[in-house]
Amino acid sequence: MNIPASNARLLRLATYWSVSTALLLIVVKAAVWLNIGSVALLASLIDSLMDAAASVINLLAVSYALQPADKEHAFGHGKAESLAGLAQAAFITGSAVLLLFECVDRLISPRPVQDAALGIGVMLFATVATLVLLGIQRYVIRKTDSLAIRADSLHYTMDVLVNLAVIVALGLSMVGIGWADGVFGFGLGLFIIYGAYGIGWDSVQHLMDRALPDGVEQSIAALALRHPQVRAVHDLRTRRAGQTNFVQLHLELDGELSLARAHAIGDEVAATITTIVPGADVLIHQDPGDDSTPDAPGERIAGSG
Repeated sequence: MNIPASNARLLRLATYWSVSTALLLIVVKAAVWLNIGSVALLASLIDSLMDAAASVINLLAVSYALQPADKEHAFGHGKAESLAGLAQAAFITGSAVLLLFECVDRLISPRPVQDAALGIGVMLFATVATLVLLGIQRYVIRKTDSLAIRADSLHYTMDVLVNLAVIVALGLSMVGIGWADGVFGFGLGLFIIYGAYGIGWDSVQHLMDRALPDGVEQSIAALALRHPQVRAVHDLRTRRAGQTNFVQLHLELDGELSLARAHAIGDEVAATITTIVPGADVLIHQDPGDDSTPDAPGERIAGSG
C-alpha cells in the first residue's frame, strides 16, 4: 500500500507550484484592480484568492494523504485527497456567489473601467503563468492520476477561460461597450459554479467508494481467468482512495488443491492484476470450485475451461 516515491515527489511539486502561482497572481491582479476598478478583473482576482485557499488545502491534504498506513488508518490516508477536492468545490462556489452579487450591482449602477489596457496586460501575464502551471499539473496527473491535482487543474483550466473572457470584456469597454464588464463577470460566475459542481461530484464519488471503471474491472477478471487453475471469479469489488486502488475478488479453484498451492495461485493472480493496476492493494479469497453458495454472492464470471 506504499505510494511510490516518484509519485510523492510529483504530487508535492504540483501543490507547491500551484500555491506559488496563485499567490503571485493575487498580488498582480489586486494591484491592477485597485487602479482600474473592473468587475470582470475583480472576478478573476476573487477566483485567484479562492485558488490560493484551495491550493493550500490541497497541499496540506496531499501531504497527509501521502503518509503511510498506521494503526488508526489501516487503509492509508488517501481519502484526504477527496476531502480536498470537496473543500475546493465549496470554496469555488462561495467565491462565484459573491461575484454574482457584485456583477448585479455593477449592472444596476454601471461604472466606467479605468485604463483597460493595463488590465488586459495583467490578464495576458496571468494566462501565461497559468498555462505553465497547467503543463506541470497535466504531467503529474498522467503519472499519478491524483484526484486532488485533477481538481486543482480543472479550476486553473477555468482560470484560463476566465482570463480570456476578462480580456474580451476589457477590450469591449475600451470601445465604449461598458455593460460588457458586468455581463461577462456574471457569465463567468455561472461558469465557475458549473466547474465547482464537477469537482464536488467526483470527490463525493471517491468518498462513497465508487468502483473503478467497468473496463478496468473487466480486465481484472479476464486476467484472473487466464490462470489455468482458476475456474471462475466472483464478488469482484474495486475502489480508489487517493493514490491507492483496492481490488477484492474470490477465485474458484479445485477443491482438492492444498492450502499452500491455493495461496500460491492467489499470489500469482494478484501479481498479474498489478500489471494493469500498478500499486494496487489486492485481496483475494480462494473458494473450492464445487462450492455453489459463496458467502457473499455476487456476479460470477466463469472461465472458458
